[in-house]
Amino acid sequence: MRIRTATFFAIFMLVTTAPFASGQTRKVPRTPWGHPDLEGVWDNHSITPLERPARYAGKEFLTPQEVAELEKKAVEDNTDEARFDNPDRDVEAAYNDFWWDRATNVVKTHRTSLITDPPDGKIPPLVSEARDRQGEVELRRRPLRATGGFEAGRGADSWFDRSLWERCITQGLPRVSSAAYNSNIRIVQSADRVVILYEMVHEARIIPLDNSPHLTPRVRQWMGDSRGHWEGDTLIIDTTNFTDKTNFRGSTAGLHMIEHISRVDADTLNYEVTFDDPTTWTRPWTAANMWRTSRGQIYEYACHEGNYGMFGILSGGRKEDKDAR
Repeated sequence: MRIRTATFFAIFMLVTTAPFASGQTRKVPRTPWGHPDLEGVWDNHSITPLERPARYAGKEFLTPQEVAELEKKAVEDNTDEARFDNPDRDVEAAYNDFWWDRATNVVKTHRTSLITDPPDGKIPPLVSEARDRQGEVELRRRPLRATGGFEAGRGADSWFDRSLWERCITQGLPRVSSAAYNSNIRIVQSADRVVILYEMVHEARIIPLDNSPHLTPRVRQWMGDSRGHWEGDTLIIDTTNFTDKTNFRGSTAGLHMIEHISRVDADTLNYEVTFDDPTTWTRPWTAANMWRTSRGQIYEYACHEGNYGMFGILSGGRKEDKDAR
């Protein structure tokens, strides 16, 4: 059995990695101006977690049986019948199943985590200054008691305490994977630009391919400043100039993000992204996902301008403050 399993993975890896190893010989569809054609609507849905779960420690790939079991459970859990028995917990889940478009498949490579480097599938440790930053954030949102609630002024005191995404401003970057809804991504190309349109929050990145330099460091943007170029059949996007008002996993304005996008076949793009921020992590790290052809089209996303949820959150916070006195 061990020999058969090893043989399966040897063949599997050969098949799944062959498109990358033979990038110069495989036939890649091209635009009229000669660039690899990445255009289309893609779906980055996946139930594969960013970090490797403890039960798969030391294990890079799932077996076919494990894949089948995980995907079967994802389908079973994706029903209204699978909701929480506890009424309070059920309300916290926000929506019934009608409103969700949850993922039901693992990533095509069958990896146990989207993180490919470090080899343990884990985000590298935080540097000391990042631990201090995160400690301050946790202090501001320290639970008041075991049953819930926050200390007065700690997390629900103002709309400024809510995330930029919750405030309908931006979801930011990166978009490695989605497990819930609005997971579509449209790529549009021209000879000197690539546009990546994200369905979630309806944000577009316009990425120059003209070798122009990054913006001055004095200019900071919600989604950073991106510059792209082609290396063989792979689009490489270099993004800097993030604002200190956004962060990814605790990163700062010093985040440097490098993305690789290449076409695997007619229905698949390979997406890899490396994060480097010496003020946050002890080393750079990389995650990868396979984007599949979307079964649907992109619809315009709209955050509700009369954000009743915000009113409820802040009103609830004031009631908890009152009850705690």
